[in-house]
Amino acid sequence: MEKKTPQLFDTKSGFNSATKTFHSLRPPIDLPPEDAPISAVDYVSSLRATLPWRDDDTVALINSVTGLRVSFSEFTRRTNSLASYLQNVTRLSKNDTAFVLSTNSIEIPILYFSLLSLGVIISPANPVNTESEISRQIQLSNPVIAFATSSVVHKLAKLKHRTILIDSPEFDSMTMSWNSKHELDRAKVCQSDVAAIMYSSGTTGRVKGVMLTHRNLTAAVASSFASSPKRVSPAVMLFTMPYFHIYGLFFCFRAAALMETAVVMQRFDLKMMLKAVEEFRVTHAAVTPPIVVAMSKGGSTDGYDLSSLETVACGAAPLGKDTIMAFASKFPKVVLVQAYGLTESTAGVFRTVGPDECRRWGSTGRLSAGLEAKIVDPETGDSLPPGKEGELSIRGPTIMKGYVGEPEVTSATLLPDGWMRTGDLCYIDEDGFLFIVDRLKDLIKYKGYQVAPAELEHLLLSHREVADAAVIPYPDEEAGQMPMAFVVRQPHSSLNEAEIMEFVARQVSPYKKIRRVAFINAIPKSAAGKILRMELRKVAVPSGSSCRL
Repeated sequence: MEKKTPQLFDTKSGFNSATKTFHSLRPPIDLPPEDAPISAVDYVSSLRATLPWRDDDTVALINSVTGLRVSFSEFTRRTNSLASYLQNVTRLSKNDTAFVLSTNSIEIPILYFSLLSLGVIISPANPVNTESEISRQIQLSNPVIAFATSSVVHKLAKLKHRTILIDSPEFDSMTMSWNSKHELDRAKVCQSDVAAIMYSSGTTGRVKGVMLTHRNLTAAVASSFASSPKRVSPAVMLFTMPYFHIYGLFFCFRAAALMETAVVMQRFDLKMMLKAVEEFRVTHAAVTPPIVVAMSKGGSTDGYDLSSLETVACGAAPLGKDTIMAFASKFPKVVLVQAYGLTESTAGVFRTVGPDECRRWGSTGRLSAGLEAKIVDPETGDSLPPGKEGELSIRGPTIMKGYVGEPEVTSATLLPDGWMRTGDLCYIDEDGFLFIVDRLKDLIKYKGYQVAPAELEHLLLSHREVADAAVIPYPDEEAGQMPMAFVVRQPHSSLNEAEIMEFVARQVSPYKKIRRVAFINAIPKSAAGKILRMELRKVAVPSGSSCRL
């Protein structure tokens, strides 16, 4: 009689009481060996080939403004044409780095896939960055070439290497009509090779260059591909997130693997987004929390036909329960998917899959396939069981190689046994769902009590006269720190400080009360929608309770 193997972890939470580790409950995924000579681009192509309804005439990319379309067959031709030019004329080769400074456009995925197929490392940056910020990023990535749009190329004046304009006839000819006598010599790109240097937001310190490998991208796409519902026709995905952010890079690869039609917005505007959903019959939209908040408010979507919309995926920061409830009430047939991830983890490592999981309001989902997680007590270093708050650590194939040129910072984040510290205070419940409390560094220490800004922000956003809000620690001689709220009022609102303080005080413990309020025109945020608390701390002055940004 065959001996049964004992169950090593709880089948509901994934928690192993012996190792104090949470395991993924998702079906396992098959990945190439780490030393396998297969790039992330090749892997995506192999996944696309398995789709039962594959049709290379399917539209791959749509410019949301002009309506210009690129099919998958044309995408492949243009990618190969550009790769051949860059290899034979520009002489780019494996392990070179290309710096990319551009807003969203349908040319960016073509550029990324061309470069990565050659083994060139892509390093995209936010085009609104200052010249000094870009200089720091160039110093980190050490590129041999840059690609930029004409509106921001002046920010690369100090770069000594060639810059190619993405929005130029020259670039178009490289991708559409360049003919080479030489066949494209495919570089031997291994899973362990660096594919991208992405930049952390810099909200808590100096910007860092995150090294992601082809294996990181492969594992992230494989996990998403495996958990995606099977369709009989391609989804139409609206891209509101920037391609220079890990969120945008991940969805760029995911869309190519699943043969989704990507409707690309150059810049976000709510009315333009709603118009695009209606015009192109968008089924899926990838957004950030501020967009979900905006869609949920009042009559913001009136006059638009959004009946094609099936799923809205929200990442970059957790959503509050009140915002989720407001969205669900307004769009009862739309599934609101949430995910948790970092640049360092190649985007989402926890996500909700299917309508049932998406109804677990306030959670960012369950652990993705192939990953492990721990909740660690910040004071003692002990690993904690379900339901206990601590710092989240992750281990698995999507975890970064490290920070470029920063061995000390890397060793403080990546531990010798493969675990990566996230810096986020979280807990995992008895069913394996992750709940984000806040960033450990953002916690407010009021008379010894810990106050999570995110909790107060979610409360403030539930007020009908509040358009946006952020909470920061304000220095206080007696308490150490106290919660201070920055509030953006809805148009024509006369909401005052006392009303805001009273609104919050009715719903929280005494130590969590808002004790200072400032009214501002806009909350400063990163491209991914994360609040730039450092900017708010700079304008938080003791002499006034109102200020303007």
